[in-house]
Amino acid sequence: MRSTFYQPDPERAACGLCKGERGTVLTDTTDAFVEFRRVQKSYDGEVLVVKDLNLSLPKGEFLTMLGPSGSGKTTCLMMLAGFETATHGEILLDGQPINNIPPHKRGIGMVFQNYALFPHMTVGENLSFPLEVRKMDKATRQAKVKRALDMVEMGDFINRRPAQLSGGQQQRIALARALVFEPELVLMDEPLGALDKQLREKMQFEITDLAHKLGITVVYVTHDQTEALTMSDRVAVFNDGVIQQIAPPDVLYESPDNSFVAQFIGENNTLAGVVSSIEGQTCQVTLDSGDIIDATPVNVSNVGDRTLVSIRPERVEADPKRLKKGAHTLKAEVLEFIYMGDVYRTRLRVAGNDDFIMKTRNAPDQIRLKPGETVEIGWLPSDCRALDA
Repeated sequence: MRSTFYQPDPERAACGLCKGERGTVLTDTTDAFVEFRRVQKSYDGEVLVVKDLNLSLPKGEFLTMLGPSGSGKTTCLMMLAGFETATHGEILLDGQPINNIPPHKRGIGMVFQNYALFPHMTVGENLSFPLEVRKMDKATRQAKVKRALDMVEMGDFINRRPAQLSGGQQQRIALARALVFEPELVLMDEPLGALDKQLREKMQFEITDLAHKLGITVVYVTHDQTEALTMSDRVAVFNDGVIQQIAPPDVLYESPDNSFVAQFIGENNTLAGVVSSIEGQTCQVTLDSGDIIDATPVNVSNVGDRTLVSIRPERVEADPKRLKKGAHTLKAEVLEFIYMGDVYRTRLRVAGNDDFIMKTRNAPDQIRLKPGETVEIGWLPSDCRALDA
């Protein structure tokens, strides 16, 4: 899949024309505001870039589609927007099929990565344009433009042109334009990708807060996992045209369903081995190094299955005073000890893995390790997940 297969058009964006089996969440789809039913997409008639997508969103949810380039997330957004047509399946908005409804009649707001503002128009004229297309009278347009600009704290910039604004200010105007005609659904495609880190983090909170205050439904596409975890009510992780897992951010991070999700979301340690026994909610894994550890079986089912055991770096502890009762321990060699301000990041050699990471918070009583020394590290079996190999 091409991660970008359109050129954003300011007129489409201004009018509210959006750029816009695993995955079904609502058991009662009558509650769904946005719904994909067995949706597939192919560009050449052979290769499916979206495979049998079932996805339901309730009204007012902030859902992020997250995944690497080519995973299918942007294609899904484009089909919902109406700029791409599903090869198979049905897309519904508020219970009504929209497959055959043109983009400009879907009433969906859109925020682009490159803002797509009219350079020859003032801020006020940019926001007024989608209202003019909807044939609203001048007084109504002025009131709605003022309200939208006040929402993003840009009321003093109404007479400026886009070239006179900073990147962050342009993004606020693009957001205001997507909201000015009061849509119930707003699509956002990598809207913060062009901003610097500090401004991007500020805008994340502003967009989320505004969406919840207005009660609008947001479908947000990004490849930035931190952005997804920070902003979303739920996150759908895409890979190879399929939703690998969809869940609230904390569930996604703490309880990944498979190795792809565990590796893609946050930093993660893996140790390869074979399942040697399974008893209820615990399994025993014989690592390739010969060490034996306990883990929670997630998607292994039989003794003899190959597995990758997943442990988050912040769940690992080297200080004997901090090890919890029942923790499993292994010998480790310290390879690097890095000061990162709020945390220490230690790279260890564990069970033959030279890239095993431990993160500990910066505290006065925290032990400081030295490269070359051997320590005993540990974690609880409940923090250790036996995933697919």
